[in-house]
Amino acid sequence: MSIGVLGKKVGMTQVFGEDGRAVPVTVIEAGPCPVVEIRTPEKNSYSAVQLGFVDEKPGHVNKPMKGYFEKSGVTPKRWLREFRVEDASGYTVGQEITVELFKDGDIVDVRGVSKGKGYQGGMKRHHFAGGPASHGASKVHRKPGSSAANSYPGHIFKGKKMAGRMGGERVTTKGLSVFSVDAENNLILIRGSVPGANNGLVLIMKTA
Repeated sequence: MSIGVLGKKVGMTQVFGEDGRAVPVTVIEAGPCPVVEIRTPEKNSYSAVQLGFVDEKPGHVNKPMKGYFEKSGVTPKRWLREFRVEDASGYTVGQEITVELFKDGDIVDVRGVSKGKGYQGGMKRHHFAGGPASHGASKVHRKPGSSAANSYPGHIFKGKKMAGRMGGERVTTKGLSVFSVDAENNLILIRGSVPGANNGLVLIMKTA
């Protein structure tokens, strides 16, 4: 993984490209993200850069974390995330990573937590086809069908696709294109949709 930036999903809109066509984009408020700590192979057995995002009220931070931020010389942050890097020697604690890390046309991966949809059936959760709509079918239109075998093995294997809790999982959408970058307002416009609800945390990384 390469260094990236933390952002907050603002919402979706559409803008017009140079050819006059409407382009659906997701607006993300990204950075500035100060470097809070640097992980090194000698001390932590791996190399990474920890970034913070969104100022947090001092009263909302517990004493251990308050001391942690004071040691770094960084104001308390709501979110902390690590980015694995090949070599962290080029970064210093307190250094700010901004949206200027990206430029128009860059290909990026965006990671977020998908919207929670609660308990859902097999058709919505796993895109099952469902039962027949007519020809004698009764009350089986959205049922998943047979889910087990005969007397052997006599149980349903773990991991079987069935109805259940949907969403609320970490999702990475790969290969998205940066439409434009507004460094003055810390905004980045990405073509298409990205995971998560509005105001949710997202990680933007350059595609490996």
